[in-house]
Amino acid sequence: MVLDPFCGRGTTNFAARLVGLRSLGVDSSPVATAIAASKLVMASVEEILDEARRILAEREASHIPEGEFWQWAFDPTVLDALCRFREAFLEDCTSDARIALRGIVLGALHGPKQKTFPSYFSNQCPRTYAPKPAYATRYWRERGLVPEPIDVLAVIKRRAKRYYSMSSDTTGAVRLADSRKAESLQPESPDTRFNWVITSPPYYGMRTYIPDQWLRNWFVGGPDVVNYTNCNQIVHSSPEEYSADLRRVWRNAKNVSVENAIMVIRFGGITDRRANPLDLIKSSLNDSGWRITTIKKAGTATEGKRQADSFLRKRSTPMTEYDIWTVRQ
Repeated sequence: MVLDPFCGRGTTNFAARLVGLRSLGVDSSPVATAIAASKLVMASVEEILDEARRILAEREASHIPEGEFWQWAFDPTVLDALCRFREAFLEDCTSDARIALRGIVLGALHGPKQKTFPSYFSNQCPRTYAPKPAYATRYWRERGLVPEPIDVLAVIKRRAKRYYSMSSDTTGAVRLADSRKAESLQPESPDTRFNWVITSPPYYGMRTYIPDQWLRNWFVGGPDVVNYTNCNQIVHSSPEEYSADLRRVWRNAKNVSVENAIMVIRFGGITDRRANPLDLIKSSLNDSGWRITTIKKAGTATEGKRQADSFLRKRSTPMTEYDIWTVRQ
């Protein structure tokens, strides 16, 4: 059994599934858990497409966002389809086909225009960040970039074939919860304990997850405007507070793990926070029930698709990331 208390979009859980291991992923982001859950269900390409066709044929959107941003971001027919999907999922998203379809739509919601065939539903956009309305509309208008009438079902079909052509009887669970609370990491079966904890917590100082994901957050039930405040965002006032919160998570993980369980943490930092990542992670592991056995350099964000890569500023120097191997004491 594998546990990831900061599962994000489910990379650890999907990797566990590929090698036949059951897993539990926990995250406080509804966007992250929706995408992670879509990687663990058992649904065929045809089941996903049938569900998409059924929603588009049987539903009418009761509310479609209005305003300049929405007019420039999506073709009207595409926005109407997205709203039909959104309302269907908010009403019921319990079947494997719907969970998979929701994840596919979230992944394709916004991104760059492709030279061959469309892979995203939006006008030209970043793939990682949600476009901010004022900047995005100015960018589109100045360049004459008009949203195209994308074939929604064609995009869904291509993505479904890419992600759901494999078959695996191994599944897992994803939970929308706060890992600082002990009950959040409890296995679904009281007789189950975890052998591995594989995770990468949010780096110290990251505080813009909600505005950076506002468009996907809208799709899973959030508002259709950007919230630039820190409301509902976990913010730490000091490195000490951050380490203390991580320590709570490590202790909770220890309490649901077997003796001699292994925990591996991918950790780094962002350049505008004056805190040494290694000092932070070592501090969090003090008196946590986990003993460090090995620390390995894992390169920098520029050497692969890492979480810090999305937050690099121009001309900034990427910080080295580390893999910290620990054993349960």
